[in-house]
Amino acid sequence: MLLTTNMRVTKYVILSPECTDVLPCDVSTMIYESKHGIEVKETCFGAIIEGEEDAIESLIKEIRALDPAGIFIKDRGFLLGDPRRCRGDASGSPCKLLWITSGRRSGSVRPGSYMIEAESKMLPLISRALESIAKGEIL
Repeated sequence: MLLTTNMRVTKYVILSPECTDVLPCDVSTMIYESKHGIEVKETCFGAIIEGEEDAIESLIKEIRALDPAGIFIKDRGFLLGDPRRCRGDASGSPCKLLWITSGRRSGSVRPGSYMIEAESKMLPLISRALESIAKGEIL
């Protein structure tokens, strides 16, 4: 007998900079309205979503249908709020320490944001290539 477990997974939903018909708030709203019980964190590049693997995969199909060539999905190695990555209250990050001592956040970039920024520069080219393939212009 094969036992299957439905693990919790976390994914990035990244919108291509040229994907102007869909905004991060549209993705977040779609997730909230789905009633799949998925956690979502809206970001400047799209969203971070977390939930049961089956629900996430189903929702990803719906999200990508909004703009198949302009919405990209990437695995995230840490769950939302993971103390190894999160700059929340319990973390000892320099940003948090500055906020505690000065009463304001320093606003520095989170680890991993640099990679997403670098990758997002390539997304318009990838989007155009995917659109050309869909139109049959490229084999």
